[in-house]
Amino acid sequence: MTPEALSTLHLHLLTALEAAPAETRRLFHGRGRCWPGLEQLTVDWLQGVVLVSLFKEPELAQLEALKQLLLSLSQSPVWQASGAHTLVLQHRYTLNSDTEWLAGEAIDEWTLTEGGLRYRVDLGRKQNNGLFLDMRYGRDWVRANAQGKRVLNLFAYTCGFSVAAIEGGAQHVVNLDMSRAALSRGRDNHRLNQHDMSKVSFLGHELFKSWGKVKSMGPYDLVIIDPPSFQKGSFLLTKDYQRVVRRLPELLSENAMVLACMNDPAFGSDFLIDGVTLDAPGLRFVQRLDNPPEFPDADAECGLKALLFKQGV
Repeated sequence: MTPEALSTLHLHLLTALEAAPAETRRLFHGRGRCWPGLEQLTVDWLQGVVLVSLFKEPELAQLEALKQLLLSLSQSPVWQASGAHTLVLQHRYTLNSDTEWLAGEAIDEWTLTEGGLRYRVDLGRKQNNGLFLDMRYGRDWVRANAQGKRVLNLFAYTCGFSVAAIEGGAQHVVNLDMSRAALSRGRDNHRLNQHDMSKVSFLGHELFKSWGKVKSMGPYDLVIIDPPSFQKGSFLLTKDYQRVVRRLPELLSENAMVLACMNDPAFGSDFLIDGVTLDAPGLRFVQRLDNPPEFPDADAECGLKALLFKQGV
């Protein structure tokens, strides 16, 4: 983070805060490699909370310069006018993703709004707060296409897709994730939006040991696959994604759709398209969903891949 790079960041944030979003949004996406020297930094607007995340440890002098820039920003008229009240710096490169509260009081939980829907997130305690902002268009698509469908949400995490599906009129959603704590937050998210909980199921299981249970609750008209790129002891993208794809045919209804997602910069869309063609030939590729404009990337194939497939001709 050179002085020039920090100056670029400062101007970018001033401009972003002058027109602070009404809902939660990314303000700066350095990881898209569009701004030299800022590749390991992101800034999110969490509706009054500004979350700055560092993904690689900088030199001490660079870190101090960044903090001074942020503190100066938090004392500016633009900051005050935006409604911002809390400034958080998260060190994602440390074992516990240590958090510094640079301005405002520490907050454990916070409620965000996206597309009029509400999501509760954690601040300062976990590596990820509970809502991946780059998947906004994916949640929008599910909401717009869920009417009357039975939905299977694999690797559900805090059930953002499930919330979108039920809001969009889904008949039923089955959420599966091995983290029961994440699914508990998913229940909170549904309740926040006053959803009918009888339309939602939560399976706190390891997927590869639970195929029988998952299959018995189908068939499904829409299956969402959004796994972590790597989760120690449970999921390895290069091996386990294909294990999921091979089982898809037995889970799907006649004209079912599959939303297959991947966010590993090392693999492009062809990894998923070729894998589905090989192991689930009854599915045909339909389209790749756009990523939100606030997530620019020097190489689109390094960003989020959210691909739609359809069963049948």
